[in-house]
Amino acid sequence: MAIIIRFVDCDGFIRERFFDIVSLVDTNALTLKKEICKVLGNNDILVENMRGQGYDGASNMRGSWNGLQALFLQDCPYTYYVHCFVHRLQLALNGVAKDVKVLWRLFLMLTNIVNFVSASAKHRSELNLIRKVELNGLLDSGELETGR
Repeated sequence: MAIIIRFVDCDGFIRERFFDIVSLVDTNALTLKKEICKVLGNNDILVENMRGQGYDGASNMRGSWNGLQALFLQDCPYTYYVHCFVHRLQLALNGVAKDVKVLWRLFLMLTNIVNFVSASAKHRSELNLIRKVELNGLLDSGELETGR
């Protein structure tokens, strides 16, 4: 299960971050809720602060009575459910990554890199500076054109 978090930053901008991939024994709603709560809790994020949830259209996710969205609504009445259309990508990635350990490690490493860089303004600034120097070098050498 891929966990992606969308939030509003201190400047009022909506941000979305890939957060984690969790391997599951089964996909019943209670297992999904327990795993999501565990990941959020391990990162000091209060489930009670959730204001929305988005999943694919499967009944274990969207079910009004026993679905994941209903279980979260019992604890957090402000966690409105929205159908998520990117679940096809998740299904494809899970299918491929399940049997290809190198790919699984790649996604894990990408998660760590994104979290490392996005967690710090200093890291972002350093990465932007390196990229700017790299782009200027490519422009100077003629390997990259600006389109002017």
